[in-house]
Amino acid sequence: MGVFDKVKHQAQQLTGRAKEATGSATGNDELRDAGKRDQVEGKVKETGQDVKDKAAGAVQDVQDKFKGSGGGTGGSADR
Repeated sequence: MGVFDKVKHQAQQLTGRAKEATGSATGNDELRDAGKRDQVEGKVKETGQDVKDKAAGAVQDVQDKFKGSGGGTGGSADR
């Protein structure tokens, strides 16, 4: 789901740039400002998704390390 969300947030930024450019070209301050807001929103969401993905990766790394340790201290040598 992370890749789809990232593309969606980048599309929001692209749409924002288009709105801002159109607003600037036509003298429509409301459209220009809405475009800037869309860009900021998209960037914030994309950054949040990146943090979420990195945190999930870190959790998986820790889980893998615990699974890799075998949960014990070496088997028959401890007896």
